[in-house]
Amino acid sequence: MTDQRSGAEHPAEYRIEDLAHHSGATVRTIRAYQDRGLLPRPERRGRANVYTSAHLSRLRQIADLLDRGYTLASIKELLEAWDAGRGLGGVLGLVAEVDGPWTDERAGRITRAELTERFGGEHSEAAVREAVELGVLERVPGSDDEFIVPSPQELAVAVELYAAGVPLPAISGHLRELRVSVEHIAARFLEFTTEHVFGRYLGPHPPTDAEAAEAASLVRRLRPLAQQSVDAELARAMRMFATRHLQRRLVEGPVEVDAGERDFVALPRNTMRAVRDLVGPGAVSDFVAAAAEREVQARRLDALTSRGADE
Repeated sequence: MTDQRSGAEHPAEYRIEDLAHHSGATVRTIRAYQDRGLLPRPERRGRANVYTSAHLSRLRQIADLLDRGYTLASIKELLEAWDAGRGLGGVLGLVAEVDGPWTDERAGRITRAELTERFGGEHSEAAVREAVELGVLERVPGSDDEFIVPSPQELAVAVELYAAGVPLPAISGHLRELRVSVEHIAARFLEFTTEHVFGRYLGPHPPTDAEAAEAASLVRRLRPLAQQSVDAELARAMRMFATRHLQRRLVEGPVEVDAGERDFVALPRNTMRAVRDLVGPGAVSDFVAAAAEREVQARRLDALTSRGADE
């Protein structure tokens, strides 16, 4: 028998220690799978338990499903369906569709020297470690001088921000904040589509091959919708907030008051910020003008009252 992972020849029968070695599972894990009904019991020959290639194949199936996020309980049900002749092809095809890339972008590679050059000749090992931690860079096994770049676009954004004067720690901090919001959006999109689209395929029993194929087709159709909706809403929000931000910066400077002559009155930033929080960015100028007019009227009334009292 040939081990599919190593290509080496192995006998079709194994002791439990040999089965653990070839499958990558521990002896304890194999026994636990047997106790839970995930793995058939071995054949008893005298005082020895004998496992076969069927046990090795089943262990690899379990490992693959665990890697895909299935629980042991759901794996047991899937394997029971397989043993009953219902097949796992459709379910695994659906899983493969969901696990597939959610972007057309292709990963790239970059050396340390290229990375340093792109960031203006500055090398920061702390920044590299943080980039690896964030997944912006991935280390290449066996190499200290080369990295995989899962998203070249994301790295390009960091390069441009740095060139514009944003410090590397600020870029990393911004990415962390952004991920919290984006992960929330992704979770909500999945909840929404699960409730309204995929719920019928997620009953108490595994879907049939036909149902799984239909669900996989829906995944392919809906895959671009999440990014398209986020792109459209981000463009709308950026346009709205960029305009407000510009207006805010303009009104935080000297306020121009037309009183026959064109005078400039510099108001404190904290005052302008308090006014903006009170009435909103679009009404700051009107509020300042109205407040000034009310103060003028109040002083006129005070002056008339004082004059009447003197007379």
